[in-house]
Amino acid sequence: MPKLSKIEQTEFLKEPGVLMRIGVTQEDGAPLVTPIWFLYQEADIWFTPRHRSAWFGCITADPRVSLCIDEDALPYRKVLVQGVAECVHEVGMDDLWRSTYLEMATKYVGARGAERYIADTIDQPRALFRVKLSAAKVSSWRMPVVGEPGMGIWAKRYYEPGTEF
Repeated sequence: MPKLSKIEQTEFLKEPGVLMRIGVTQEDGAPLVTPIWFLYQEADIWFTPRHRSAWFGCITADPRVSLCIDEDALPYRKVLVQGVAECVHEVGMDDLWRSTYLEMATKYVGARGAERYIADTIDQPRALFRVKLSAAKVSSWRMPVVGEPGMGIWAKRYYEPGTEF
């Protein structure tokens, strides 16, 4: 599969409405995957769990995360990240980063919807986390587009020995 160029990856991560799935490890070792809003800013992935969310407790106990940002339609762009989430602002410090949260919410529900959403949830404390992509394992791909070969697109390890392209 063709990898996304840096420009393609940046454009995709900034597209409105694209959700991220965050994978964390629960206390019993089981995985927990949750679809959430995110913001791509300063070459990092930013997100904000509510204090009472199940995955907030997991991420504070073990900050290792897997992130999956993908789309349901062609060309099926995907960005996968394995990294460590850093708490930038602890729960209860929401006023210090409200503008970041407004920008994140605007990406998903527009300016008016974001203002309303924040007004409706302002009493629900959150923390602000980020994963630095420069310190994470990042992979990306998409399906071939017009003019690119459609066969032999997968990594060689996926094909049985002797497969011809």
